[in-house]
Amino acid sequence: MHLGNGIICPVTGLPMLAIAGATAYYAYKKAKTDFTKDKVLPTVAITGLVFALQMINFAIPATGSSGHIVGGILLAALLGPYAAFLAMCAILLVQAVFFADGGLLALGCNIFNMGFLACFVAYPLLFKPLADRNKTFLGAVIASIAALQLGSIAVVIEGALSGAVASSAVLNFTGLMQAIHFPIGVVEGVVTGIIAALASVVDRKKLSYTFAGISVILAGVISQYASQKPDGLEWSLLNISDSVVMQTQGVLYNISEVLQAKMSIFANMPYTSGSLAGLAVVAAIVYLFGLRLSKNLVDENAK
Repeated sequence: MHLGNGIICPVTGLPMLAIAGATAYYAYKKAKTDFTKDKVLPTVAITGLVFALQMINFAIPATGSSGHIVGGILLAALLGPYAAFLAMCAILLVQAVFFADGGLLALGCNIFNMGFLACFVAYPLLFKPLADRNKTFLGAVIASIAALQLGSIAVVIEGALSGAVASSAVLNFTGLMQAIHFPIGVVEGVVTGIIAALASVVDRKKLSYTFAGISVILAGVISQYASQKPDGLEWSLLNISDSVVMQTQGVLYNISEVLQAKMSIFANMPYTSGSLAGLAVVAAIVYLFGLRLSKNLVDENAK
C-alpha cells in the first residue's frame, strides 16, 4: 500500500505531510504522559517485528498479486495508539528514505493510510471495545480488515485528488483495492490476534527478546524468499493502467526523486545486509525516541 511519488502530486502530498506531522506531534505529547523506561525495550522489539513483517510479501492465490502485513493494529494493541503511531512513522520514514519504498512526496499519505487510520480509527472504534470484552482475537481480525479497507479507500481518494486516477476509473479502482486488500486484512488479523494473545500471557521482557530474534530472521533470511508478484496497490494500478496519469512533472517531484535516489543507500546493498541495516536503524530511532519519551515523564514528575 506504499504510494510512490508518481501517484501523489504536491497539492495533495504536502498538506498530507503537514497533517501527518501535526498528528505525530500530538501523539508525542500524549505518549510522553505515561511512557516509562521499562516500555522502551518492548517498543523497540515490536516496532522491529512490524518492520520485518512488512518485508514479507505473500502471494494471494488466483490473483497474480501479493500482500504484506501492515501492522498498525498490532502496534496499537501492544503499545497503545500514540506510541504505535510514532512507531509507524519511524518505519515508514526509514523505508522511504533508505529503501525508496514509498515516495518522499507521498510520505504523509502513507503515514495517514497505514498509521493514522489504524491507530486512531480502527483501533479505538473496533479493536479496543472487543478486547475489553475479552474478544481480542475477533477484535484483531475485524480491526485489521477495517484498517486496510479504510487505507485502500484513502489511497483511491488521494490518487484521484492528485489527478493520477481518472474520475471514470475511481469506482473500478476502489473495487479492486477493496477486493485485493480484504484477504490481506484477514491474514493480518489472524497474525495480530495470535501475537496479541501471546503478549497477554508471556513475560514482556522474554517476549521482547523473542520478537527481536524473529525480526532478525525475518529481515535477514525469510524476506529473501518473499513473493515478487505486484502488491495490492501495484496490481490494482496495473488493472486500470489506461486510466492512470503519473504525476512526474514539476520541480518538487524532481527534487524528491533526486533526494530519494541519493539517500536510498540500503536499497543498493546486498539484500541481507540492507534489510538488517534497515532493521538496525529503525531500532535505533525508536530506542532513542523511547528514551526521550521516558525522560520527559521523569522530568515532569520531578517538577
